[in-house]
Amino acid sequence: MSATHRRRRTKQNRVLALLDRLEREPRADRLIDTLQSGIRSLPLGRGRDLLHGRWLGHPVHPLLVQVPVGSWMSAAVLDTRPGRSREAGLLVGVGLAAAAPAALAGAVDWADLHREQSRVGLVHAVANWAAVGLYATSLVCRVKGRTAAGRAYGFLGLTAVGVGGMLGGHLAYRQASGANHAEEVPHVIRDTWHRVGAVAEFPAGEPVRRVVDDVPILVVRETGGEIHALAERCSHLAGPLSEGTVADGCVQCPWHGSVFRLSDGWNVRGPATAPQPAFDTRITDGHVEVRLRRDGLREANGKWSGKATQGTQGRTG
Repeated sequence: MSATHRRRRTKQNRVLALLDRLEREPRADRLIDTLQSGIRSLPLGRGRDLLHGRWLGHPVHPLLVQVPVGSWMSAAVLDTRPGRSREAGLLVGVGLAAAAPAALAGAVDWADLHREQSRVGLVHAVANWAAVGLYATSLVCRVKGRTAAGRAYGFLGLTAVGVGGMLGGHLAYRQASGANHAEEVPHVIRDTWHRVGAVAEFPAGEPVRRVVDDVPILVVRETGGEIHALAERCSHLAGPLSEGTVADGCVQCPWHGSVFRLSDGWNVRGPATAPQPAFDTRITDGHVEVRLRRDGLREANGKWSGKATQGTQGRTG
């Protein structure tokens, strides 16, 4: 194989090079900070978790964008057929109406991203808003009877949608925005009891970090004696829960404020949309041992007692 051919095969894709450069570009950071602060201050209440998709178990934004993208793609197909401009215009309008909730959900997610993700997300949003503007112009042209111009603006809008979709894919798959950052835990921890330290090493009410099979875990001993253990890296964006706040039987991530119940890892509040992997615990010879809680691990006759006790049968969750 020639040296020229080897260089051609190992050369970085130009699109990826541009995206990598975009991730490192700091010039819009001040604008990003202002926009994110404004979005986080919106009085959305419980609607914020609804827009994050906590009820769905993953971000709701990808679901909502199916309506505008599907409508506009269908409009483009109809625009290739003579005499179908009216139906295409109806689909353009449907897409515009559906774009607003999709954009709001995306903005709420974007406000809680890392810096590099936020930079790509800003351009993603600009591309999508450009598409909205082009499709709005397309609809106005169609209403005024300027069918050819309406089609032209529609195809330009679809191009902008494609650019936005490519950037959204980069966010989701290259940068893991919206992914469950604790998903791998059940696949790498052995299904056995692991000793993580003496009981005295866990002050009551204080989050303590330990490592099991190279996976960081969070251990909390409550005042009443219960000992809880969760995967330590937040499922949202891998924030260190051991540096978070423990209160009312929950731990709050220090990065973006997600709240998880210590007893079972349930995500009480977002932006996290996935719960934390939880561990059963027991005290053996004065040492705390943990085992990953898997499906079917609890006894059919009922739950564990909820308090770590001396011996091999004292388990908590």
